[in-house]
Amino acid sequence: MRARRLVAGLAGGVLAVLAGCAGAGAGAGADGVSERPTIAVSTNILGDVVQQVVGDQVDVLVLMPPGSDPHSFEVSAQRAAELRDAELIVSNGLGLEEGVQHHLDAAAADGVPQFVAGDHVQVIAYTDDEMSGPDPHLWTDPQQVLRVVDALEPVVAGLADVDAGALRSSADAYRQELRTLDAELEQQFVGIPADRRALVTNHNVFGYLAQRYDFTVVGTVLPGGSTLAAPSASDFDDLVTAMETAGVDVVFADATQPERLVQVLADEVGLDVTIVSLFTESLTAATDVAAESAPGGDAATYLAMMRSNADRITSALR
Repeated sequence: MRARRLVAGLAGGVLAVLAGCAGAGAGAGADGVSERPTIAVSTNILGDVVQQVVGDQVDVLVLMPPGSDPHSFEVSAQRAAELRDAELIVSNGLGLEEGVQHHLDAAAADGVPQFVAGDHVQVIAYTDDEMSGPDPHLWTDPQQVLRVVDALEPVVAGLADVDAGALRSSADAYRQELRTLDAELEQQFVGIPADRRALVTNHNVFGYLAQRYDFTVVGTVLPGGSTLAAPSASDFDDLVTAMETAGVDVVFADATQPERLVQVLADEVGLDVTIVSLFTESLTAATDVAAESAPGGDAATYLAMMRSNADRITSALR
């Protein structure tokens, strides 16, 4: 008999540590204050992408700490005030940064230039009937990240004291890494049989990956595209029915979320499923022992995160 308990209250995201990281070091003036322009970035995934594009010409201030949930993380008043001193703010947009969007809007109202990644990609809609609107999880498709890089480069080139030639060199190098990543993932996923190319995740995060690499999103444990949602008993019933119909026996759980909600599905609804942890919405700290020792490598960079997830998805579905 399918369980009806432990449904409410299990979908809360991990509260972010109220901290951030900023570039420092070379480029500082005699008083120790950096003379380079500052770009503030909302999420750590975008923060890594921006850092790879700009190289050491710009200080990158990342609001979201490693291992956080982009839907729920918040920032201190001091960190929010620092946004107003940035030369540029880079955000994901498309409704992702639910906990800090009001700070981003306030900085925009104060005249701080904004670059919204979601404005420069081929946006797709959610595949979940419980959620309408644009899917913000664009980074699961490297080709969309390439579009972001292409649009970001000329904006950064317009900042004071930025060498456009050096910027082009670093941006081109990263573009090639993204193209290599895309080719690797395409080749790797070819090995998954057609009848196994089905994804069930804790929430709707893989729409772009599914479209790019020919997967089907069968369902999600949490309804819609936000980790702040809470499933009902009927949501569980619908998911179980979809999984049974598709013959799915793997559930991918985001590493930033407690796994107990997904464990309910495995333990209490009569399905024999394997739970596989993925890094889908946040990078890990470089010193994260659990991440470094996990199969498929760590997720300290966007490239490492995508390769780690591809290894785990391929291993689980073959």
